[in-house]
Amino acid sequence: MPHWVMVVIGWTLGTGVLGAMIVWGLVWFRVEMSHATIPTLRRGQRLAGQTPPRGRVCVVVPAHNESRVIEGLVRSLKAETYPELRVVLALDRCTDDTAAIARRAVGDDDRFEIVEVTVCPEGWAGKVHAVHSGVAQSNAARDAEMLLFADADTLFEPGCVAAAVAMMRDRQVEFLSLISTLTCDKWFERVAQLAAGFELIRQYPLTRANASKDRRAFANGQFMLFSRAAYERVGGHESVKDAILEDLALAKRADELGVSIGVFFADGLFRCRMYADWAQFRRGWKRIYIEAANRKPDRLASAAWRTRWLGTLLPAAMFVAIPFALWVRPFDAPMGWTLLGMCGVALVLWLGALLRMTWFAHAPLWTAPLHVVGAWLVASILSEARADIIHRRATTWGGREFVMEQK
Repeated sequence: MPHWVMVVIGWTLGTGVLGAMIVWGLVWFRVEMSHATIPTLRRGQRLAGQTPPRGRVCVVVPAHNESRVIEGLVRSLKAETYPELRVVLALDRCTDDTAAIARRAVGDDDRFEIVEVTVCPEGWAGKVHAVHSGVAQSNAARDAEMLLFADADTLFEPGCVAAAVAMMRDRQVEFLSLISTLTCDKWFERVAQLAAGFELIRQYPLTRANASKDRRAFANGQFMLFSRAAYERVGGHESVKDAILEDLALAKRADELGVSIGVFFADGLFRCRMYADWAQFRRGWKRIYIEAANRKPDRLASAAWRTRWLGTLLPAAMFVAIPFALWVRPFDAPMGWTLLGMCGVALVLWLGALLRMTWFAHAPLWTAPLHVVGAWLVASILSEARADIIHRRATTWGGREFVMEQK
């Protein structure tokens, strides 16, 4: 191979490796900053142990055909030790045996109440209407001082509610949301889940979600705890009745109305399996990304391009550069050694950042390098989401069909 060709290849690979060093160094820095400045629910657990919180809490859970998970949720809530806890299960137009399983799981526990929703009016998103119905039709919800909205596919560790209430009061917020700890035992959870969550957090950094100035409002609908006064001030779920992502809509509305918001890490005290299979994973994350991008195809295209480059192509340049540097070293030692040194630094920064992210996510550490594949899969989901908007493809979610029009 002519020397000039080796030089061109070396410079090209070196540029990619340098990019990987810069990007993943910054990612690692931001990961550490986030976890140094944003408390986890473990702090609330310690606070609750020192001074047990008080106040009537009602958990409202919407459920549409959730026979797979409803029993686990009910059992976890039955194990909750919070003394003033009530639970409302809003069963939304279920066509499976969710209701029977829920009643059997609840048994004679009088803390639970079941509301069956038989119709969803025009102009309402299904989940939002189910939550609204649960609040409106439940005596426990009407009497509560705090309202906690959770998804049916979640699991509460004992003491989770007390920790959240203690954290809310310690941080002096009126609206608290948790980034749940996600399960990680299915192949797509191990390969693509970290990359999917990373892209969403990139768009809505938690440091900005918790900032007092220049805030970018964000909440996770899997766990949203409101004070009664704050919930009424934002107008309840009725104020966002047509929202596909009611959590983002409520967060934005709360921010506009001056409601103080805190978004913290659950750190294992609250868990969620978002999707049962790969098809649901793709469909669910498309819906999330479309709404997070405000239904703008250009934003989705940019996010797909960025995810491919940063998550897959830059690390790939590093892996290609290592054997190339070893091969070229006998012919051009300075180039070979320089490239090897850069690859070593880039590898440490890339793998170090991913290992820290995986550790904080409570996922197996061996899954960290799979991010290089997961990022490509997530980029394909982003591209597909863009195509769905452009071609006006319908999607079904929560028992209703939607065509997400671009804005």
